[in-house]
Amino acid sequence: MNAADPTLPILTPPSPEAEAFTDPKAAVARLIDLYDAATKFLSSHFSDSIRSGKPSARYRAYYPQIRLSTTSFAATDSRLSFGHVAVPGSYSTTITQPRLFAAYLEQQIGQLIQNHGVPVVIGPSDTPMPVHFAVAGDAAVTVPQEGALDFTLRDIFDVPDLSTTHDDIVNGFGFQYPDGSHPLAPFTAQRVDYSLARLSHYTATQPDHFQNHVLFTNYQFYVEEFEGYARQMLADPDSGYSSFVGPGNIEITTADAPMPIPAKLPQMPTFHLKRPNGQGITLVNIGVGPSNAKTATDHIAVLRPHAWLMVGHCAGLRNSQRLGDFVLAHAYLREDHVLDDDLPVWVPIPALAEIQIALETAVADVTELEGYDLKRIMRTGTVATIDNRNWELRDQSGPVQRLSQSRAIALDMESATIAANGFRFRVPYGTLLCVSDKPLHGELKLPGMASDFYKTQVARHLLIGIRAMERLREMPLERIHSRKLRSFEETAFL
Repeated sequence: MNAADPTLPILTPPSPEAEAFTDPKAAVARLIDLYDAATKFLSSHFSDSIRSGKPSARYRAYYPQIRLSTTSFAATDSRLSFGHVAVPGSYSTTITQPRLFAAYLEQQIGQLIQNHGVPVVIGPSDTPMPVHFAVAGDAAVTVPQEGALDFTLRDIFDVPDLSTTHDDIVNGFGFQYPDGSHPLAPFTAQRVDYSLARLSHYTATQPDHFQNHVLFTNYQFYVEEFEGYARQMLADPDSGYSSFVGPGNIEITTADAPMPIPAKLPQMPTFHLKRPNGQGITLVNIGVGPSNAKTATDHIAVLRPHAWLMVGHCAGLRNSQRLGDFVLAHAYLREDHVLDDDLPVWVPIPALAEIQIALETAVADVTELEGYDLKRIMRTGTVATIDNRNWELRDQSGPVQRLSQSRAIALDMESATIAANGFRFRVPYGTLLCVSDKPLHGELKLPGMASDFYKTQVARHLLIGIRAMERLREMPLERIHSRKLRSFEETAFL
């Protein structure tokens, strides 16, 4: 907890009284004003403290918040999975980076006002804003490590606080704000700020570049294919894509512009093929393993994407499969263990019809196969995700029996993690994998073993993921964000 020094006066920025709004744009404009006032106040006094030494006062600013109060049990449109609260009461959420989330906030606030016929109230919250997050948007300001200053930072400014940085809301742990209000959104402002900072670190791109449709992969080849596709789109004035962004926030707008590779790549190199209003596609190379998969999705979730898909390599488990065959997951066997404390393994992770149809249709479009002929190159079934990359080197009797009982047709180290976190965070998810080895049948992933068929299929694989995302982009928001991902007591915001 951030306990203020009782001997120091606490100075805060002036801010208007809380005000009711029935216009979503005006409500978001007020959120921006409050946020700007808070961050400028903290940044200014922090810079002064760095230059002049320990201040004679403590500086504190608060996140803005949205509050909704309703006393009516009147039914709302039950077809929607979002935009309404279940029962009368007081609901609130703290807000950060309102410019980044402006379109999202306008949409969610508009749905609330429309469905409940009451205004939202915008004002300062009771949650202090950590100075680290307040200065994050100012490249000229960096918060020094503890001990580098001639005063203790937390004596003068608020610092990140784990009591407000958590996943209790999305995990369904019955979180309430200190004033008794129920959560209006799935994440607190501090949780969002934390993830935005981690995204910049892990991906070497700023959060505002991320698009609403996210592809995850575990193989560098897909990055190369994605860049090639992006350049094709930038060369086509009718494609609708406006720019391509790589690590280091290098952004190009023409097909032949250079895309320098940073000398030091981030842990999860990320690329963004952008369209207006975030309707493009982001590709994240998460590398190998469920830990990376969880880390990436933990942080991207705060951006509230419309869908994320895994398009990577897997081990084929059936003798009838060939290298290069596709696997469309319709169930997941979870032996990744990284989410066991957040989402028990007995929780089913269902296939989402909208995603499945988009992926299968995309496979048909790209391969020019359809119906029964699709079975030549694609199987639908259970995908197992495991946390031991070299599981096949141990006694196989245990794993093979479980894989057989689950009807698994493929195994990897990321897909179930990404799907389970999509389920947990209410982000539509799906998986289309490409068979790169068959360890149960003596075909190991070694150099020179790839057939021409395999090479051709891998080249098609990314394009299939892109085509699926383009189909999902055309779907109405209320259709892609279905009720299947919502629990008994849900936040009104997506």
